[in-house]
Amino acid sequence: MIELLFLAIALAMDAFAVSIGLGAKQANAPFASSAKAKSMLLRLALMAGLYFGVAQGVMPLTGYLLGSALLGWLASAAPWIGCIILVALGGNMLYEAIMGDDEEEELGSDDITKIDHKVMTSLAIATSIDAMAAGFTLNLLAVNAWLACVIIALVTAVFSFIGVYLGRQSGTWLEDKAEMLGGVVLIIIGIKMVL
Repeated sequence: MIELLFLAIALAMDAFAVSIGLGAKQANAPFASSAKAKSMLLRLALMAGLYFGVAQGVMPLTGYLLGSALLGWLASAAPWIGCIILVALGGNMLYEAIMGDDEEEELGSDDITKIDHKVMTSLAIATSIDAMAAGFTLNLLAVNAWLACVIIALVTAVFSFIGVYLGRQSGTWLEDKAEMLGGVVLIIIGIKMVL
């Protein structure tokens, strides 16, 4: 069971890092201390916990169910797919941070976060693709694979929820560098997937 907990924490780290980046981006939003901003931050933390938790629970289960016949192909392709998605998303965040995001001035406070279900789904899939390959190893552990996936999902959900708030707090002292930090974190995670 200890081995499973370590696996769950290790698989949650990508989602945790991305959640910190998402929370840090919120630090620069106008009216960041208003009640509406706090409500939006809670919504983002809940979305991160739900999306990342479900994705990190489903992907290892999918890998487990697909079986070892596809292990070679998926294990080699999954890191590259995740890398491309994360590096592209991180590069876009860096571009917006460096070039300045003039759209923020034109948008209302409701649109500042620009974190919708489509973006969260993309991030959740990108951060959990390598968990599919890890799912193949669940049959090597003396645990119930279904229980293991539930534990992985819960650990990831908790880490992701907390990560948004940690990112929000760190963003207050990182100021305009918060989005750059989020982009760099995404790129580092993407590169780590293929190394």
